[in-house]
Amino acid sequence: MEQVAAHAQAQVKEQHQQHPIRLYLVVWGFLFVLSAGSYFVDYVGLQGYLRWFLILLFMILKAGLIVAVFMHMAWERLALVYAILLPPLLVLVFVAMMVSESNYTIFTRMAVTGGAP
Repeated sequence: MEQVAAHAQAQVKEQHQQHPIRLYLVVWGFLFVLSAGSYFVDYVGLQGYLRWFLILLFMILKAGLIVAVFMHMAWERLALVYAILLPPLLVLVFVAMMVSESNYTIFTRMAVTGGAP
């Protein structure tokens, strides 16, 4: 009887896995460094595509860390990860397709009307 109880307690412990606090502190440190880098881009005064590339890169890295660690996606099954991350990626693909279509439309209007959109 005691073995059954010990086995049941072991299963409960396996289901409620605790991650070490050090992991969360390290991720918090990375988030702080990435945020500082994002502010540094504005502080230095970078302009143009470099500025936007760096800001978006820092933003994506921070979002990835937050989703992976604080939302525990790093420990989920791959099917669940796909179910959560795939729809937003498909929305981005569709937005890119709409942008392409809008450029085609505006260029066609400019060609027909002689330059005015």
